[in-house]
Amino acid sequence: MEPQQDKQSPPLEDCLKLLKGERDEQRLAGLLLVTKFFKGDDLSSLQTIYNAVGVGFLDRLLRTGMGKGSISSSGSENRDAYLQLSVTVLAAFCHVLEIAASNDMVSKIPLVLEVLSTEPGSAVLEECYEFLYLVSTASEDGIMTFYTSGGMNMLASHMSIVPDGSHQMELSMKLVQLILNKLSLEIINQDYVPELSKIVAAITRQFAVLHNAVKFDALHLLSAILSSKYSAPLYDSFRVLPEKDLPNYMRDGIVAILQNRVAPTEKLQALILADSMMTIFGERWLIGHINLPGMKEPIPADRCLVLVLEQSRVEVAVLLNELAQLKDEASKRSSAPAETIVSKKRNVAIAFSLLEKIISLISNASENEGDIIDENTFMKVIKGLNETIGVVLEYLQDAKEHGQRKGDDLLASVRIIGSYLAETPVACKEKVRELLEHMLSIEGEDEPSPFYSICFLLPLLCQMTMEIEGCKALISCGGHISVVNCLVKLIGPHGYVVKDNGCIFLACDTILNLLFKGRKEQLRIPLDDSTLVNLLKALAYWTEGINDPSTIMMASSICALLFDFTSEKALLQHPNFDDSTLDSLSRLIARSLASWGQGMSDAARSEMDLLEIVTQGYSQWVDRFPRVRETVER
Repeated sequence: MEPQQDKQSPPLEDCLKLLKGERDEQRLAGLLLVTKFFKGDDLSSLQTIYNAVGVGFLDRLLRTGMGKGSISSSGSENRDAYLQLSVTVLAAFCHVLEIAASNDMVSKIPLVLEVLSTEPGSAVLEECYEFLYLVSTASEDGIMTFYTSGGMNMLASHMSIVPDGSHQMELSMKLVQLILNKLSLEIINQDYVPELSKIVAAITRQFAVLHNAVKFDALHLLSAILSSKYSAPLYDSFRVLPEKDLPNYMRDGIVAILQNRVAPTEKLQALILADSMMTIFGERWLIGHINLPGMKEPIPADRCLVLVLEQSRVEVAVLLNELAQLKDEASKRSSAPAETIVSKKRNVAIAFSLLEKIISLISNASENEGDIIDENTFMKVIKGLNETIGVVLEYLQDAKEHGQRKGDDLLASVRIIGSYLAETPVACKEKVRELLEHMLSIEGEDEPSPFYSICFLLPLLCQMTMEIEGCKALISCGGHISVVNCLVKLIGPHGYVVKDNGCIFLACDTILNLLFKGRKEQLRIPLDDSTLVNLLKALAYWTEGINDPSTIMMASSICALLFDFTSEKALLQHPNFDDSTLDSLSRLIARSLASWGQGMSDAARSEMDLLEIVTQGYSQWVDRFPRVRETVER
């Protein structure tokens, strides 16, 4: 309530005299004068007036307006007027912090929420929002009462119909922010996933259509919600949300942020939203219609792709340079500005995630003729990715020179390189091979030994080892031992959990390439006894009780090639190799050879090349493995 106070305004004493009258009619007259002549920021007068009118009368007035009570001489025809007067003065009084924080005001939150639910077109809509915001802001009890009394339901139902950019919408968004400040998204998702989905959809529309400070409020809110580690249930809800315009609204808002001069922090938050959208809707979300006001020419459908790529590249270049400098400074003064480094590592991870998704999009686009990515844009993206991979390789070169092998930022760098080189293995070929040993030795913050770095590079290593020069390069840096150790961790008794079996078969293919080409090209592959035994034991464990033909043939072909390096007698003399392992491997070879010949299954025919490796290997070393022969001939 902010009416203008003029020269004819009655003295405060006259107003108070009416409010302290014995009859309800006098108090009503006094409150009408309050709404007409006193400003909302006249806190001293508001406090005096509040004390004069009394809590009881305010409560009766509100309930009468809601049809739940009566004041003297009230009639049903005056109910709307009483409701408007009641909510207006309540909102005015709550500009005084002490009043807003009082139990009397907090207890009225459920009533005001009921007004909004039963009177959606009421003239007091804005005053209701103002009351709820002021009371919720004033104390923790206020916002918790708002939440537990159905505030989320009210916001979900109202925000979709409140006018864009209105004061009610601003207050609604502020109420959402208060809830997020007070409660974890994990708790909110337990109670209100459908409601929160609708709220986010409404905020997303504001993010798209507004071009004022509220646009940035929407950006900050959306970023906070969608980047939370508890956002998975919300993501699932968005995939089935009837609000089909949400992906388009988000694209419009992100493009508007990225193509204008705004603070770097705002652009980073726009990138966070872009990453979330691709996680929810897939990489093709980047391509789509863009609707921005004031644009004379139509905006290309791939504009969002180009903007996200360019801003991600900027973030990578700037953040990696800053991280390298911070690490160097920290090593000199033996203490690191931990929070700054952690923040920059987190931000560069966002940029890397976006680049990986763009790599996936481009890879799929190149396989599908007639895709909607313009050829010029396609080449621009490839050129940009090449340049950024070069920047990441330089960062790893710097880490190598400073003896840095541990860190999630280094691991993320290896991952993005692995993702890109899986699609373009010849890119940066010399630099990659120069850094290969270092990349294979990199560990994440919580890793006791290198594992994920090797997994990330397996697609590249598998393609490398299809050529003899690639095999030599991997062996020369000891990378073959890294791959073997990785496979043992994947399939052994203490196997690491991975999302799919892709890593397992890539590691198998890489080892198979090395062993097969090594035998064919007479390439010496140094394998110490412990490494050999560990791999054989892992293969035995992996295939025991397994009936999948692909797994059986892959494992038996590797086993057949490994037996070339040793003998049954030598294996049994090793302290970590026992009879049960030999029996398992004997059964493995026998099972694979049993699928050879007439009546061969279609699955076995598809693995014919592996069958040939097993049969050829068996014929060469069978005399050194009498127990394997016995099992096969049994």
